[in-house]
Formats: sequence, structure tokens, C-alpha cells
Amino acid sequence: MKRNIEVKKIDITDLDVDVIVNAANSRLHEGGGVCGAIFRKAGANELADACSEIGHCETGNAVITPGFNLKAKYIIHAVGPIWSGGDSNEAELLSNAYRRSLALAKENGCHTIGFPLISSGIYGYPKRQAWQKAIQACDDFINDNPDYSIRITFAVMSDGSKDMGENALDEFYG
Repeated sequence: MKRNIEVKKIDITDLDVDVIVNAANSRLHEGGGVCGAIFRKAGANELADACSEIGHCETGNAVITPGFNLKAKYIIHAVGPIWSGGDSNEAELLSNAYRRSLALAKENGCHTIGFPLISSGIYGYPKRQAWQKAIQACDDFINDNPDYSIRITFAVMSDGSKDMGENALDEFYG
């Protein structure tokens, strides 16, 4: 583990952490991929009701709900940008989604958090660049909050994604 950031090949819903992050859409509706898996495992009806009460979340922001049937006490719903070539503020929006998620974790007393690689699935963010932004945003949060201990785990589903994440960590931390 480097600087309290690690990459694991595991279903994010199986992580034993205080909070997991859902790669959400702005309407906070159940989606496919990671989002769909989180809804199913948490309890789709309860989570849909909680998200419906919140209603909406802007791109680059995040909101929090209970974890319901998950091991995690909470779910943070972070809305990353849809990739459209890199000239539409995608990098800043992606960084903001991570920073806001970590701020919500801190506000709710969470010291362990599980992330997917936000925006890198159907939203099309190039994976290598997504890893770089994710690690930078997490490292910035750790450095900006030296009084707060947090362990960050990126949950991925393939060996290739795990290798790419670990390589990005090695490159970042030298």
C-alpha cells in the first residue's frame, strides 16, 4: 500500500469499509455496471427511495445515503463527467468528484473508503488518465487533511485494471 491508497481486484460491494462510492448518474437512478451492482446488493428499492429524496447531483459533486444491506455503512454517489475529448473541463470535474467524495467521508466519520474508477466505464474517460486523476485527487486530499486518517481502496474487476492502477500508483509515488 502506498500512502494509504491501494488497488484490489474485488467486487466493490464486498469491501469491508465504512463507505463505498457509487459511480452515479446525475439523476441518481439505478444504472448498469458498478451502479447497478451497488443498487442490487444494497437493496434496490430502499436505495432508490433514498436517492429519490435527494433527487439530483451535479457532475463533479457527490451525495451520501445509507448503505442499507451492504457491509459499508454509507454509499457516496459521485457523478463523474462523460468524456467528450478532454476539452470540456472533464479533468477538473473528475477530480472534484473524488475530492467531494472524500470530504463527505470525512464529514461522516468514515476512515475507510472504496472507490470504483469513476467515469472510466460507459462514460468513456480514458483509463490511464482516469487513474492519474483519481490518484492525484486522493493524494491531494490526504495531504490537505494531515489530521485525518483514511484508507482508500480502489476496487476493480480485472487483473488488467489492477495492474494499470498499481502501475499508476508506482508512477505517481516514484
